Amino acid sequence: MTEYDYVIVGAGSAGCVLANRLSAGGEHRVLLLEAGGNDRSMWVRVPIGYGRTFNDPRFNWMYQAEPDPALDNRRAFWPRGKVLGGSSSINAMVYVRGQPADFDDWRAAGNPGWSWSELLPYFRKLEDHAWGASEFHGAAGPVHVSDVSASVHPLCTSFLEACTSVGIAPTRDFNGAQAEGAGLWHVTIKDGVRVSSASAYLRPVWRRANLEVRLRSHATRVLFSGSRAVGVEYLRAGQRQQARARLEVLLAAGAINSPQLLELSGVGDAQLLRQFNIAVIADSSAVGRGLQDHLAVSYFYRSRVPTLNDQLAPFLGKVKAALTYALGRRGPLAMSVNQAGAFLRSRAELTRPNLHIYFNPASYGTTTIGANRRLLNPDPFPGFLMSFNTCRPTSRGSVHIRSSDPLDSPAIVPNSLATEADLRDVYDGARVLRRLAAAPALAQVTESEREPGARVQSDAEVLADFRRRAGSVFHACGTCAMGSDPRTSVVDPRLRVRGVSGLRVVDAAIFPNISSGNINAPTLMAAEKAADLVLEDSSAAVA
Repeated sequence: MTEYDYVIVGAGSAGCVLANRLSAGGEHRVLLLEAGGNDRSMWVRVPIGYGRTFNDPRFNWMYQAEPDPALDNRRAFWPRGKVLGGSSSINAMVYVRGQPADFDDWRAAGNPGWSWSELLPYFRKLEDHAWGASEFHGAAGPVHVSDVSASVHPLCTSFLEACTSVGIAPTRDFNGAQAEGAGLWHVTIKDGVRVSSASAYLRPVWRRANLEVRLRSHATRVLFSGSRAVGVEYLRAGQRQQARARLEVLLAAGAINSPQLLELSGVGDAQLLRQFNIAVIADSSAVGRGLQDHLAVSYFYRSRVPTLNDQLAPFLGKVKAALTYALGRRGPLAMSVNQAGAFLRSRAELTRPNLHIYFNPASYGTTTIGANRRLLNPDPFPGFLMSFNTCRPTSRGSVHIRSSDPLDSPAIVPNSLATEADLRDVYDGARVLRRLAAAPALAQVTESEREPGARVQSDAEVLADFRRRAGSVFHACGTCAMGSDPRTSVVDPRLRVRGVSGLRVVDAAIFPNISSGNINAPTLMAAEKAADLVLEDSSAAVA
């Protein structure tokens, strides 16, 4: 059995950051365990390839949630990255930090050091922004952030003009001085290639002598000596192995697998653990609770003008797109199909955005069934879509083990639409999309609303349609929340797991509340800050 200073579980968005930063000084031996395989596949590297990895078990845990009463008892598809880079290797690459008030709420929840002004330096630290260094952006960081405004589909202009006409102010930068408004997304793409946490943080330091990466190594439990975490047990090639951690074990397995691993290891609700004959190390009832996610629905439109469908649906269009990419890493394959959007307040009395709008110059109204979404196989006619979700849902779900078997998928209970606030945003979101579609800039390029269509008009019909079609946009977080109250939080503000020592959680599970927008950027930020916390505590211990 080999001993390391730090054992990190999960080579995803957060784990790759930790592996880089904790091994940088050379004095600490670091082991990074990843249940999935490598990220060398073309479908990981080519930006639009996430339409394939979205439903490919080689790269994806392919989870399904429990039947959700609020969604007509459907079992929603919950993809999670099972590959080097984790979900940053299969996501849509949109780089959005969230609204500043999101993080001030983290501080207000009893987490000193986690306010917007204190976290902005970490966002800047991780960035290599196309615009260079500024008050709001960093340069020369590991993660390249691109401005693709010169390459987006022309239909995005129609969307932005429609937003302006209905009173949604334009913004040049969702991550700058004005996070509210309508604009074009910045993306983690560089020279036509996806930028994942693995490519940004891990590949450049792969040969560090004090860093070891083990792929296809499925963590099964944290090892304890008394209440101190001392290592990790994992399965590799069918063999049960162990790795010892001299200083700390760091769980970066994500909002689904980190609480699962805690419970398998004896940290969780004592009653649940005893049900599965798991010895209780720490009775922590908050483990696995507080699950949050963004739940969205798409409205599909048939277009009078060409869209990405015209480029990607026909066979010859696919060939042309492939050649364009192969010859210069340009064209639709070098882009995310999520190109424009908005953060807005749907009611005058609100003090912050409550709705997140997506505009996509392609449509999948006839080609999407459950998990079978193929971005290279859009509708066989010109079309586009708009979607909406609540920025900060107030419903809370859970993630818990079903058994003591570490290979048994956990039970994901979304508990969607459990509050009046979330229901009200469904009605508001539908009205906003309909107002945008009726604005002259979009109305003149729209032939018809295909889904849900003119038959859906009343609030009751809008809600019924939402229950029938809405799904996750894959921003799971909050299941090991940080905070000051042990009844509602799993980790303290330094991300140390309560009731034990030598163990932290560092991933989106620690979010006290979900951020407004895509969560990869705040997950990277949290890992950057966590690395500093870990090293500070290590130095203090030596001193």
